[in-house]
Amino acid sequence: MGGDALLVVRCQLGEREAFRELVARWHPPLWRYVRGMVGSAHLADDLAQEAWVAVVRGLPRLRQPERFAPWLFTIARRTVTDHLRHTYRTRETAMEEAATVVADDDLDTVLTTMQIEAGLDALPPLEREVLILHHLEDLSLASCAQVLGVPTGTVKSRLHRARRLLRNHLAEKGHQP
Repeated sequence: MGGDALLVVRCQLGEREAFRELVARWHPPLWRYVRGMVGSAHLADDLAQEAWVAVVRGLPRLRQPERFAPWLFTIARRTVTDHLRHTYRTRETAMEEAATVVADDDLDTVLTTMQIEAGLDALPPLEREVLILHHLEDLSLASCAQVLGVPTGTVKSRLHRARRLLRNHLAEKGHQP
């Protein structure tokens, strides 16, 4: 059983110190994800706090402690989505995407973390989210698919589109991606 899974089990057994360790380990990536999605550090503080409240409530029912990371980001995503839905009071109009594997022709061009962060605000939410989860938070394609509730092929498609949009944006700004 990995370190996070053991921490989760200890939390489920009521160990407060284990929960403090879990928060210390996972708050920074959670906050970065939320901040990347909402664009405001102040709002990210509030929404990350909301997500942790949901984690505390749901932790006793988490049956697969080793799946903590995707579960945490799923909660964070739901928190952000609920906030955006409430803020804009509009129905989500998510486009259906073909779940096809798209080859990334420019894979030899590596985007640095700094380049990704510099261009995030220019990307649409779906593309921004997949870049944050996969490149900045290092979640696998399968974990991203689980968090986003879409097939792995859709994650690959969004990543391809996100990289292309990011490269175009950076090129317009004079960066050499």
